[in-house]
Amino acid sequence: MPAFVELTPYRPEFRAHLVALWRASFALGVGAPVPNPVEDHLRYFDEHVRAETRVQLALRDGELVGFGAFTPDSVMQLYVHVDHLGQGIGTRLLDHAKAASSGKLWLYTFATNANARRFYERHGFDLVERGFEPVMQLGDLRYEWQRDGR
Repeated sequence: MPAFVELTPYRPEFRAHLVALWRASFALGVGAPVPNPVEDHLRYFDEHVRAETRVQLALRDGELVGFGAFTPDSVMQLYVHVDHLGQGIGTRLLDHAKAASSGKLWLYTFATNANARRFYERHGFDLVERGFEPVMQLGDLRYEWQRDGR
């Protein structure tokens, strides 16, 4: 059985590891690498993710194994280290977002990310809109969850 996972607010010493985890998990899930250089990704994390969301880290024995970036209304980012998928880490992070939410959450995921789609649907999110993300040139999906059910 995997060791306990601690959820804790963002700490700057995990910045580089967080972005590396994000890039690797994204590439696996979407089936394509992140198109931006690491330096741009770090800047985006600092200027947008940290500035606009609450970032929650998932740590196991002091090692970063996942993270989520949430607002009271949205799941902006949720990634688990590729070596730790299927261990309940994403569920812990998502449960945290739900508990801290306004009672409703929305998120986007890429249509090619079948694992993410199954994960969110299993956790009560409904597909409400199909779209197209111009940077990655991929179809994207908007999901919504409501505390009171569907």
